[in-house]
Amino acid sequence: MNKFLGYQCSICNEEFPFSNDLYTCPKDNGNLDVVLDTATIRRKYEISDIISRREESLWRYLPLLPINDPGGEGTPIRTVGFTPLYTPVIIKNALGLRDFWIKDEGRNPTGSFKDRASAIVIARAIEINAEIIVTASTGNAGAALAGLCAAVGRNAVIFAPKTAPPAKIAQLLVYGAKVILVDGNYDSAFDLTIAASKEFGWYCRNTGYNPFTAEGKKTAAFEIWEQVIQGESVNQKPISVFVSVGDGNIISGIHKGFKDLLALGWLEHIPRIFGVQSEGSAAIANAFMNSLATHRGKLKKVMQMIGSRIFLIRSLRKTNGTTRF
Repeated sequence: MNKFLGYQCSICNEEFPFSNDLYTCPKDNGNLDVVLDTATIRRKYEISDIISRREESLWRYLPLLPINDPGGEGTPIRTVGFTPLYTPVIIKNALGLRDFWIKDEGRNPTGSFKDRASAIVIARAIEINAEIIVTASTGNAGAALAGLCAAVGRNAVIFAPKTAPPAKIAQLLVYGAKVILVDGNYDSAFDLTIAASKEFGWYCRNTGYNPFTAEGKKTAAFEIWEQVIQGESVNQKPISVFVSVGDGNIISGIHKGFKDLLALGWLEHIPRIFGVQSEGSAAIANAFMNSLATHRGKLKKVMQMIGSRIFLIRSLRKTNGTTRF
Protein backbone atom coordinates (compact mmCIF):
# COMPACT_ATOMS: atom_id res chain seq x y z
CA MET A 1 0.00 0.00 0.00
CA ASN A 2 1.36 3.42 -0.99
CA LYS A 3 0.90 5.39 2.21
CA PHE A 4 1.83 8.85 0.97
CA LEU A 5 0.59 11.00 -1.86
CA GLY A 6 3.56 13.27 -2.42
CA TYR A 7 4.96 16.47 -0.95
CA GLN A 8 3.72 19.94 -0.05
CA CYS A 9 5.89 23.05 0.16
CA SER A 10 5.99 24.84 3.51
CA ILE A 11 6.23 28.25 1.83
CA CYS A 12 4.07 28.27 -1.32
CA ASN A 13 1.87 25.26 -0.32
CA GLU A 14 2.16 23.76 -3.79
CA GLU A 15 1.97 19.96 -3.92
CA PHE A 16 4.37 17.72 -5.83
CA PRO A 17 4.16 14.04 -6.79
CA PHE A 18 6.40 11.30 -5.43
CA SER A 19 10.05 11.47 -6.49
CA ASN A 20 13.15 9.68 -5.21
CA ASP A 21 15.43 12.70 -5.49
CA LEU A 22 13.17 15.59 -4.45
CA TYR A 23 14.30 17.26 -1.24
CA THR A 24 13.05 20.85 -1.39
CA CYS A 25 10.49 22.84 -3.35
CA PRO A 26 11.58 23.28 -7.01
CA LYS A 27 9.99 26.74 -7.05
CA ASP A 28 11.22 28.48 -3.89
CA ASN A 29 13.57 25.96 -2.21
CA GLY A 30 11.20 25.68 0.76
CA ASN A 31 10.99 22.65 3.04
CA LEU A 32 8.68 19.88 1.87
CA ASP A 33 6.10 18.13 4.02
CA VAL A 34 5.31 14.47 3.29
CA VAL A 35 1.57 14.18 2.59
CA LEU A 36 0.13 10.95 3.96
CA ASP A 37 -2.80 9.18 2.31
CA THR A 38 -4.87 9.49 5.47
CA ALA A 39 -8.11 8.42 3.75
CA THR A 40 -6.65 5.06 2.76
CA ILE A 41 -4.96 4.57 6.12
CA ARG A 42 -8.22 5.36 7.94
CA ARG A 43 -10.12 2.80 5.85
CA LYS A 44 -7.57 0.06 6.53
CA TYR A 45 -6.64 0.66 10.17
CA GLU A 46 -8.25 1.48 13.49
CA ILE A 47 -6.59 2.78 16.65
CA SER A 48 -6.63 -0.70 18.15
CA ASP A 49 -4.61 -2.01 15.19
CA ILE A 50 -1.80 0.37 16.13
CA ILE A 51 -1.68 0.32 19.92
CA SER A 52 -2.06 -3.46 20.13
CA ARG A 53 1.22 -4.03 18.28
CA ARG A 54 3.88 -5.80 20.29
CA GLU A 55 7.01 -4.12 18.96
CA GLU A 56 8.09 -1.52 21.51
CA SER A 57 9.80 0.86 19.11
CA LEU A 58 8.77 3.46 16.58
CA TRP A 59 8.17 0.63 14.09
CA ARG A 60 4.86 -0.10 15.84
CA TYR A 61 3.63 2.96 13.91
CA LEU A 62 4.74 1.64 10.52
CA PRO A 63 1.20 1.94 9.05
CA LEU A 64 1.41 5.70 9.71
CA LEU A 65 4.87 6.16 8.20
CA PRO A 66 5.66 6.74 4.51
CA ILE A 67 8.18 3.90 4.31
CA ASN A 68 8.25 0.12 4.28
CA ASP A 69 9.70 -2.12 6.98
CA PRO A 70 13.50 -1.81 6.65
CA GLY A 71 14.24 -5.16 8.29
CA GLY A 72 17.28 -5.22 10.57
CA GLU A 73 15.73 -7.57 13.12
CA GLY A 74 18.00 -8.12 16.08
CA THR A 75 19.92 -4.89 15.50
CA PRO A 76 19.74 -1.48 17.24
CA ILE A 77 17.60 0.02 14.47
CA ARG A 78 14.68 -2.07 15.79
CA THR A 79 14.99 -0.44 19.23
CA VAL A 80 14.61 3.22 18.20
CA GLY A 81 11.74 5.06 19.85
CA PHE A 82 8.94 4.13 22.24
CA THR A 83 11.08 5.65 24.95
CA PRO A 84 9.82 5.61 28.55
CA LEU A 85 7.94 8.32 30.41
CA TYR A 86 8.88 9.28 33.96
CA THR A 87 6.62 11.02 36.46
CA PRO A 88 8.98 12.55 39.06
CA VAL A 89 6.75 13.35 42.02
CA ILE A 90 9.18 15.81 43.65
CA ILE A 91 9.33 18.02 40.53
CA LYS A 92 5.59 17.71 39.92
CA ASN A 93 4.77 18.84 43.46
CA ALA A 94 7.33 21.65 43.37
CA LEU A 95 5.71 23.01 40.20
CA GLY A 96 2.18 22.53 41.54
CA LEU A 97 1.14 20.34 38.64
CA ARG A 98 -1.56 17.68 38.59
CA ASP A 99 0.17 15.66 35.85
CA PHE A 100 3.77 15.80 34.74
CA TRP A 101 5.79 13.54 32.44
CA ILE A 102 9.39 13.52 31.20
CA LYS A 103 10.22 11.53 28.07
CA ASP A 104 13.68 9.95 28.20
CA GLU A 105 15.16 10.13 24.69
CA GLY A 106 18.54 9.10 26.06
CA ARG A 107 17.29 5.52 25.86
CA ASN A 108 17.61 5.51 22.07
CA PRO A 109 20.47 3.37 20.65
CA THR A 110 23.00 6.19 20.23
CA GLY A 111 21.56 8.21 23.10
CA SER A 112 19.63 10.98 21.37
CA PHE A 113 16.38 12.00 19.71
CA LYS A 114 18.26 12.10 16.38
CA ASP A 115 17.99 8.31 16.12
CA ARG A 116 14.33 8.70 15.14
CA ALA A 117 15.06 10.74 12.02
CA SER A 118 18.03 8.59 11.07
CA ALA A 119 16.02 5.37 11.34
CA ILE A 120 13.36 6.61 8.93
CA VAL A 121 15.89 8.10 6.50
CA ILE A 122 17.79 4.79 6.45
CA ALA A 123 14.54 2.93 5.81
CA ARG A 124 13.91 5.28 2.90
CA ALA A 125 17.46 4.75 1.61
CA ILE A 126 16.93 0.99 1.66
CA GLU A 127 13.71 1.43 -0.36
CA ILE A 128 15.42 3.43 -3.09
CA ASN A 129 18.59 1.29 -3.05
CA ALA A 130 20.86 4.08 -1.84
CA GLU A 131 24.02 2.49 -0.45
CA ILE A 132 25.62 5.69 0.87
CA ILE A 133 23.92 8.22 3.15
CA VAL A 134 25.52 11.58 3.84
CA THR A 135 24.83 14.26 6.43
CA ALA A 136 26.32 17.35 8.04
CA SER A 137 26.68 17.21 11.79
CA THR A 138 28.49 18.59 14.79
CA GLY A 139 27.53 15.65 16.97
CA ASN A 140 24.32 13.73 17.61
CA ALA A 141 22.84 13.61 14.10
CA GLY A 142 26.07 12.18 12.70
CA ALA A 143 26.34 9.66 15.53
CA ALA A 144 22.76 8.54 14.98
CA LEU A 145 23.29 8.06 11.26
CA ALA A 146 26.67 6.35 11.66
CA GLY A 147 25.49 3.98 14.38
CA LEU A 148 22.28 2.91 12.68
CA CYS A 149 23.94 2.60 9.26
CA ALA A 150 26.49 0.27 10.83
CA ALA A 151 23.62 -1.80 12.24
CA VAL A 152 22.09 -2.47 8.81
CA GLY A 153 25.17 -2.47 6.59
CA ARG A 154 24.75 0.95 4.98
CA ASN A 155 27.65 3.36 4.46
CA ALA A 156 27.59 6.72 6.23
CA VAL A 157 29.57 9.81 5.23
CA ILE A 158 29.65 12.64 7.76
CA PHE A 159 30.81 16.19 6.99
CA ALA A 160 31.74 17.86 10.28
CA PRO A 161 33.41 21.17 11.14
CA LYS A 162 36.95 20.82 12.42
CA THR A 163 35.74 22.53 15.58
CA ALA A 164 33.37 19.66 16.41
CA PRO A 165 34.06 17.99 19.79
CA PRO A 166 36.79 15.32 19.43
CA ALA A 167 34.71 12.83 21.43
CA LYS A 168 31.90 13.14 18.89
CA ILE A 169 34.27 12.61 15.98
CA ALA A 170 35.67 9.54 17.73
CA GLN A 171 32.15 8.15 18.10
CA LEU A 172 31.57 8.52 14.35
CA LEU A 173 34.81 6.71 13.58
CA VAL A 174 34.06 3.89 16.01
CA TYR A 175 30.79 3.31 14.16
CA GLY A 176 32.73 2.99 10.91
CA ALA A 177 31.59 6.21 9.22
CA LYS A 178 33.70 8.10 6.70
CA VAL A 179 34.33 11.45 8.38
CA ILE A 180 35.30 14.53 6.36
CA LEU A 181 36.41 17.48 8.48
CA VAL A 182 35.52 20.87 7.03
CA ASP A 183 37.34 24.19 7.30
CA GLY A 184 34.31 26.24 8.31
CA ASN A 185 31.17 26.07 10.40
CA TYR A 186 28.09 23.86 10.23
CA ASP A 187 26.68 25.90 7.34
CA SER A 188 29.76 25.05 5.27
CA ALA A 189 29.41 21.36 6.08
CA PHE A 190 25.70 21.51 5.22
CA ASP A 191 26.37 23.03 1.80
CA LEU A 192 29.10 20.49 1.04
CA THR A 193 26.83 17.53 1.82
CA ILE A 194 24.22 18.82 -0.62
CA ALA A 195 26.87 19.31 -3.29
CA ALA A 196 28.26 15.82 -2.66
CA SER A 197 24.83 14.19 -2.78
CA LYS A 198 24.19 15.79 -6.17
CA GLU A 199 27.61 14.97 -7.54
CA PHE A 200 27.85 11.34 -6.37
CA GLY A 201 24.19 10.34 -6.03
CA TRP A 202 24.44 9.87 -2.27
CA TYR A 203 21.24 10.05 -0.24
CA CYS A 204 21.24 13.17 1.96
CA ARG A 205 19.94 12.99 5.52
CA ASN A 206 20.37 16.67 6.39
CA THR A 207 17.84 17.98 8.87
CA GLY A 208 15.84 20.83 7.38
CA TYR A 209 16.48 19.42 3.90
CA ASN A 210 15.28 15.82 3.71
CA PRO A 211 11.50 15.72 4.38
CA PHE A 212 11.72 12.19 5.79
CA THR A 213 13.62 13.43 8.85
CA ALA A 214 10.41 15.03 10.14
CA GLU A 215 8.63 11.71 9.61
CA GLY A 216 11.00 10.16 12.13
CA LYS A 217 10.63 12.99 14.61
CA LYS A 218 6.84 12.86 14.43
CA THR A 219 6.89 9.39 16.01
CA ALA A 220 7.46 11.08 19.39
CA ALA A 221 4.00 12.66 18.97
CA PHE A 222 2.53 9.23 18.25
CA GLU A 223 4.06 7.95 21.49
CA ILE A 224 2.77 10.87 23.54
CA TRP A 225 -0.64 10.21 22.02
CA GLU A 226 -0.50 6.53 22.95
CA GLN A 227 1.28 6.80 26.31
CA VAL A 228 -0.53 9.86 27.68
CA ILE A 229 -3.60 10.87 25.72
CA GLN A 230 -5.18 7.53 24.86
CA GLY A 231 -7.62 6.46 27.57
CA GLU A 232 -6.79 9.39 29.83
CA SER A 233 -9.02 12.21 30.99
CA VAL A 234 -6.46 14.62 29.53
CA ASN A 235 -8.03 13.92 26.14
CA GLN A 236 -10.80 16.27 27.23
CA LYS A 237 -8.36 19.13 27.60
CA PRO A 238 -5.19 19.78 25.53
CA ILE A 239 -1.98 18.84 27.26
CA SER A 240 1.11 21.02 26.92
CA VAL A 241 4.27 19.63 25.33
CA PHE A 242 7.59 21.38 26.03
CA VAL A 243 10.28 20.77 23.43
CA SER A 244 13.84 22.03 23.06
CA VAL A 245 14.04 24.16 19.93
CA GLY A 246 17.39 23.38 18.32
CA ASP A 247 17.06 24.33 14.64
CA GLY A 248 13.27 24.02 14.81
CA ASN A 249 12.80 20.64 13.20
CA ILE A 250 11.90 18.73 16.36
CA ILE A 251 8.90 20.95 17.07
CA SER A 252 7.71 20.96 13.47
CA GLY A 253 8.11 17.18 13.33
CA ILE A 254 6.14 16.63 16.54
CA HIS A 255 3.43 18.98 15.28
CA LYS A 256 3.33 16.97 12.04
CA GLY A 257 2.66 13.82 14.07
CA PHE A 258 -0.24 15.35 15.96
CA LYS A 259 -1.56 16.86 12.72
CA ASP A 260 -1.55 13.43 11.05
CA LEU A 261 -3.45 11.93 14.01
CA LEU A 262 -5.98 14.75 13.82
CA ALA A 263 -6.47 14.14 10.08
CA LEU A 264 -7.09 10.46 10.80
CA GLY A 265 -9.77 11.39 13.33
CA TRP A 266 -7.80 9.71 16.12
CA LEU A 267 -7.06 12.89 18.08
CA GLU A 268 -9.67 15.33 19.33
CA HIS A 269 -7.38 18.34 19.54
CA ILE A 270 -3.68 19.00 19.10
CA PRO A 271 -1.68 19.61 22.32
CA ARG A 272 -0.17 23.03 22.92
CA ILE A 273 3.48 23.05 21.96
CA PHE A 274 6.03 25.21 23.75
CA GLY A 275 9.55 25.74 22.42
CA VAL A 276 12.36 26.14 24.94
CA GLN A 277 15.53 27.91 23.83
CA SER A 278 18.70 29.24 25.46
CA GLU A 279 18.68 32.98 26.07
CA GLY A 280 22.11 33.19 24.46
CA SER A 281 20.88 31.52 21.27
CA ALA A 282 17.30 32.66 20.93
CA ALA A 283 16.81 33.42 17.22
CA ILE A 284 13.55 31.50 16.99
CA ALA A 285 12.21 32.83 20.29
CA ASN A 286 12.95 36.35 19.05
CA ALA A 287 11.25 35.61 15.73
CA PHE A 288 8.17 34.31 17.49
CA MET A 289 8.00 37.23 19.92
CA ASN A 290 8.40 39.71 17.06
CA SER A 291 5.82 37.91 14.88
CA LEU A 292 8.43 37.20 12.21
CA ALA A 293 8.52 33.94 10.28
CA THR A 294 12.23 34.28 9.47
CA HIS A 295 14.77 35.74 11.87
CA ARG A 296 18.33 35.13 10.77
CA GLY A 297 20.10 35.67 14.08
CA LYS A 298 23.85 36.31 14.12
CA LEU A 299 24.89 33.61 11.64
CA LYS A 300 24.01 33.25 7.99
CA LYS A 301 21.57 30.36 7.60
CA VAL A 302 20.77 28.43 4.49
CA MET A 303 17.26 28.61 3.09
CA GLN A 304 16.43 25.16 4.39
CA MET A 305 16.98 26.27 7.97
CA ILE A 306 14.81 29.34 7.42
CA GLY A 307 12.14 27.00 6.10
CA SER A 308 12.49 24.93 9.27
CA ARG A 309 11.81 28.03 11.34
CA ILE A 310 8.70 28.79 9.29
CA PHE A 311 7.50 25.26 10.01
CA LEU A 312 8.28 25.69 13.70
CA ILE A 313 6.62 29.06 14.16
CA ARG A 314 3.51 27.93 12.29
CA SER A 315 3.42 24.84 14.50
CA LEU A 316 3.56 26.95 17.66
CA ARG A 317 0.88 29.36 16.46
CA LYS A 318 -1.45 26.59 15.27
CA THR A 319 -1.36 24.90 18.67
CA ASN A 320 -1.68 28.15 20.66
CA GLY A 321 1.78 27.48 22.00
CA THR A 322 4.78 29.76 22.43
CA THR A 323 8.54 29.75 22.84
CA ARG A 324 10.58 30.92 25.80
CA PHE A 325 14.22 31.39 26.74
